[in-house]
Amino acid sequence: MKTLKDFDFKDKKVLVRCDFNVPIRNGEILDDFRIQKTLPTINYLKQNKAKIILISHLDQPESQNKKYSLKPIARSLEKLLGEKVKFLNACLGKKVKTKINKLKTGQILLLENLRFEKGEVENDEKFAKELAKLAEFYVGEAFGVSHRNHASVASLPKLLPHFAGLLLENEVATLQKVKEGPARPLVIIIGGIKISSKIKVIESFLKKADHLLFGGQIANIILRVKGISIGKPWPTEGVVQKIEKMNLTDIKVHLPVDVVVSPDETGEIYIRETGPGNVRKEESVFDIGPETIRSFTNIINEGRTIVWSGPLGLAENKNFRKGSREIAQAIARNHQAFTLVGGGDTIFLLKEFNLRDKFSHISTGGGAMLAFLAGEKLPGIEALK
Repeated sequence: MKTLKDFDFKDKKVLVRCDFNVPIRNGEILDDFRIQKTLPTINYLKQNKAKIILISHLDQPESQNKKYSLKPIARSLEKLLGEKVKFLNACLGKKVKTKINKLKTGQILLLENLRFEKGEVENDEKFAKELAKLAEFYVGEAFGVSHRNHASVASLPKLLPHFAGLLLENEVATLQKVKEGPARPLVIIIGGIKISSKIKVIESFLKKADHLLFGGQIANIILRVKGISIGKPWPTEGVVQKIEKMNLTDIKVHLPVDVVVSPDETGEIYIRETGPGNVRKEESVFDIGPETIRSFTNIINEGRTIVWSGPLGLAENKNFRKGSREIAQAIARNHQAFTLVGGGDTIFLLKEFNLRDKFSHISTGGGAMLAFLAGEKLPGIEALK
């Protein structure tokens, strides 16, 4: 990939595809980690007198709802950069083109949420071409969505001279080392809820990892499909078939041996610990139990490369945060290992646990990080080559 240092961007209009998908509540940003990670690229382009147009998505809005607007991101950027960041509540149209044409060198403009337009997620060629008309060059800085086949990630770079941003360049370099020659034992910890997007990488890691630890909704679904536990949701047919083929007797595979359950996600009625096979029909699993924590910790202690993506329980509720917290602490205590963590929810938890500085590398991507390490071709990376 060509990088920023391969070109002189003076007086050039540059579209920078960022990943500003950060947690926002009532218009306030709860964690600006991903925003901060883009600052070196923005500052580099500013110092080289480019005209900077920032584009990003936020969440998965079904309509143009104001709560998914990038306006709070503009305010955050202004504070971090110490200068004015212009914001437009659209990403296409005459008004956008007019504002961009009036940009002076070094000025920064942020456009509205790309996913307000259907063409983004649908990877619509026409939408990509309209975006391409806004600038002369493209910089890919959104590693977190580089595994998505979306217009601004996979198609837009092909329509303009393109470069990898400093963040994306660093992510690829770091993950490439882990992918090609990890110190062993290699321990992969997968939690969270999106099993449909992770099932392919799980299959790959069954071959590559020395230990594969499961928690969160992903573990719950595997246990349900295998008939060990009960509950919902039930995955799609394709996912079911792949889980059914998994060999749970493989010594690499480690699933919860005990779980924390409750009739509701508030935990206010009651919370109890039990085996996965003893979950009652009115209960749901919300965390891993103490025996599982001990078992996982023993494996983590022996690891020399540890990769973690996805909370191991319903960690947004402090009643069900113990599993994620103790596993995070166990990883942080292993000073002999290269420790790698990724995913928005997991990164946010590390902030809550005050452990971010204890990890070797924090990736801005969760699914993208796992897909890259599993050897998949990422559309956003391929388009930059």
